Amino acid sequence: MDKQPYRLDRKKVTSLTFNDADDHVNYWLERTEDERLNAACYIINQIFGVTPQTKVDRTINDKRKQP
Repeated sequence: MDKQPYRLDRKKVTSLTFNDADDHVNYWLERTEDERLNAACYIINQIFGVTPQTKVDRTINDKRKQP
């Protein structure tokens, strides 16, 4: 997999209405399931600063007894 599969192309500029720019649902519905899943995984990895090869830290889970 590429290190940066999603890039922001700053050379291309388009003018849209607010309704067209806010139409995220139709954009993602036009994508395949694989593209949607890959984009979601990429965003999650960027938020948490991990890679797919990062091991899960299982020591942060805490068990509590219900009162």
